[in-house]
Amino acid sequence: MMRKRTFLFFIAGLFFSSCFFSSANKAEDNVKLIPVVTDDRGDLVSDMFIRLNQIGFRKNDVKTAVILSKKDMGQKKFIIKDTKSGKEVFSATVPPSMAGWGNFNFCHVLDFTGLRSDGSYVIESEGARSSNFRIGDNIYNTIVDSLLLFFRVQRCGPTNPHLHKVCHLYDSPVVVGDEAAGKVDVTGGWHDAGDFTKFLNTTAFTTYMLLFTYDFNPKKMEIDRNKDGAPDVLEEARVGLDLLLRMSYKPGKLIIQVQDRRDQTVGWRLPENDTLKFDRPAFAGMGKNLIGIYSAALAMGSRIWRDRFKENAFADKLLAAATNVFALRGSAPDVDTNPIGLYQDSKYEGKLALGALEMYLATKNNRYLTEAIDLAKKANSDYWWSWGNINSLAQYRVAKYSNEMKQLIENNLVAFNDNRKKMPFGEGTSFSWGTTHTYLGISMQAILFRDLTKSNLYDSLATYQRDYVLGKNPWGVSFIYNIGSRFTRYFHSQVAHFNGGYLPGAIAAGPAPAEILKGYEIPRTNFMYDKFNSPDVKYYDDRHDYVTNEPTIVSNATGVFVFSHFY
Repeated sequence: MMRKRTFLFFIAGLFFSSCFFSSANKAEDNVKLIPVVTDDRGDLVSDMFIRLNQIGFRKNDVKTAVILSKKDMGQKKFIIKDTKSGKEVFSATVPPSMAGWGNFNFCHVLDFTGLRSDGSYVIESEGARSSNFRIGDNIYNTIVDSLLLFFRVQRCGPTNPHLHKVCHLYDSPVVVGDEAAGKVDVTGGWHDAGDFTKFLNTTAFTTYMLLFTYDFNPKKMEIDRNKDGAPDVLEEARVGLDLLLRMSYKPGKLIIQVQDRRDQTVGWRLPENDTLKFDRPAFAGMGKNLIGIYSAALAMGSRIWRDRFKENAFADKLLAAATNVFALRGSAPDVDTNPIGLYQDSKYEGKLALGALEMYLATKNNRYLTEAIDLAKKANSDYWWSWGNINSLAQYRVAKYSNEMKQLIENNLVAFNDNRKKMPFGEGTSFSWGTTHTYLGISMQAILFRDLTKSNLYDSLATYQRDYVLGKNPWGVSFIYNIGSRFTRYFHSQVAHFNGGYLPGAIAAGPAPAEILKGYEIPRTNFMYDKFNSPDVKYYDDRHDYVTNEPTIVSNATGVFVFSHFY
């Protein structure tokens, strides 16, 4: 029952979370559409396909692919060839089918874990041919750079954005319901998704995840591509921290959102050309959920800036803001009430536990630690991952001080792994709005568990979720822009649309249940992958589709952590 309630909360939240443009958005009619790109091999007319992670595998990874076929391939042979020499390096018999998918009656899982030599390869069977893939321990080293570049695209205000000009310099709006407060400066931060709205909860989540990625492995994340003296991941986190500070606009008050639903109905435009740039209302709110993730991000930021940069003044400012907001938890409602229904939350324990633990690490006040342990126990296992379901992360942070936490995290992993074993493509849980983010979160939980226990029991679970996102799925699509041989091209993104579809590092939301999709009238023009849709689950690479094809900062933030692990 707990699992079901959590799932339903997630679905309900995400119905409103990923901001979308309604079908009433007629101002786009005069915008030239990007032509559909057909597959290089022309295999969209075939009856058999080989799906796999299009980037490849580290030497010791579990290595699998799936034959998706209309005919039974059991007992046939598959071979793997070196793409440079053309020589066969591996062969095996195709095992029986696990299940069917949509119009395809057979899904055969191919295991070639035993192939460990560096190189470039391709799988062939009965005339079908996979994408080329590599094996090597350094093949993931550039993905994080790409994911981080996406945040520069999403930057708002005078923050040196990528692919568009500075924008929304007048985000000093009157706060709805608190007009007496006057103008409040909430410039900066990131646009949340394909639109130009900003939210406290997703900004705080994203900021925390970037900081946590660095804190988890500082040596690995010291990369400074632009040579400005700051690790790239922390440079981006600073964008979030600066906005979070401004969102605490007066004692006891937080801005939780900038802009309303009009953002989604005025037509496609670059952010600097936003017709609403002088009219972007702010909304105030409060809840233990917001207090938790807000304080967690600022408290961790204070510790990192004090220790890494020796910027004590900035660190003090962050900690003071975290302390002041965290002190409000006793009188705050459990969750905030969002006035326009976006990013609705339902629980607070895990987020408040995370806030308490980071306050402890920043202050060494044992009162915070006691509170963190108690809240993390109450949070229990949440059997999911999203911006609103982060109990496992809080429990990982608390685990050093309470042995009970390991079991709470493993409860999730047992459920995910049981589901994975039943699914030919290795999915850890059900499809949702934001499927790719959830699967990356499952991978993250497995990585955290290994760090806690040194057990490799769930390493394959982490790898299967990674592989799904990178192409081992029915559509044969890598859901990260320009990563892999066939990737999402037509993101639901304003900036991408006006840049020829270019959106570096963006992660598409991915396949979604048909039950969700039928609730929205989406004027799609690209049905390239419709052949691979099932009656229950569908994916559309279409710029209009805000359910399956919108990128978000929260998904990218989790992705940065996961792919940094595979360096």
